[in-house]
Amino acid sequence: MSTLKLHPALDNGIQPTAANFTGGTLQCLCATDKVEVKIDAQTLHNHACGCSKCWKPQNAIFSVVAVVPRDKVSVTAHGEKLEIVDESATIQRHACKQCHAHLFGRIENKDHAFYGLDFVHTELSPQSGWAAPGFAAFVSSIIETGTPPAQMKAIRERLRSIGLEPYDCLSPDLMDALATHVAKQKGLLPAN
Repeated sequence: MSTLKLHPALDNGIQPTAANFTGGTLQCLCATDKVEVKIDAQTLHNHACGCSKCWKPQNAIFSVVAVVPRDKVSVTAHGEKLEIVDESATIQRHACKQCHAHLFGRIENKDHAFYGLDFVHTELSPQSGWAAPGFAAFVSSIIETGTPPAQMKAIRERLRSIGLEPYDCLSPDLMDALATHVAKQKGLLPAN
């Protein structure tokens, strides 16, 4: 089971979160003229994601993705190389046109519960200390990208063995946040 490869940031040992870490940069995979994105905060809700939309490094089954407040994200170099992968998607994933690495994903719908948060792949950072992954989301979705269903039990066992609880949605805290947002929009809970 330990030979099962999920993602380099998981397989090579999950790096611990550094105390007082305040951010860094993300860089695309191009050899020169790298797109650079500055993140002026520690990330939140870092997790392994099995959805078919998230960017994954070559041969990885999962992506590793976190969120950070939108106002803490800025493109600092070669922004002209960025394009939105799928303009109809809820998360507008900004990727390098040349190497195809996703630098950040942004939700433009102001009514979405996660509006104001950008999704980032800290594995694209030369700095260490980012928030460690804490769970695995949309695990069953890896079947949609070609993982044989017969491997799912072993994959869930592998995730648990490295300390990541596998979910077929988001973590309970994030699902509660989504449901709370909907209830507030419907007037079923107070807005504040």
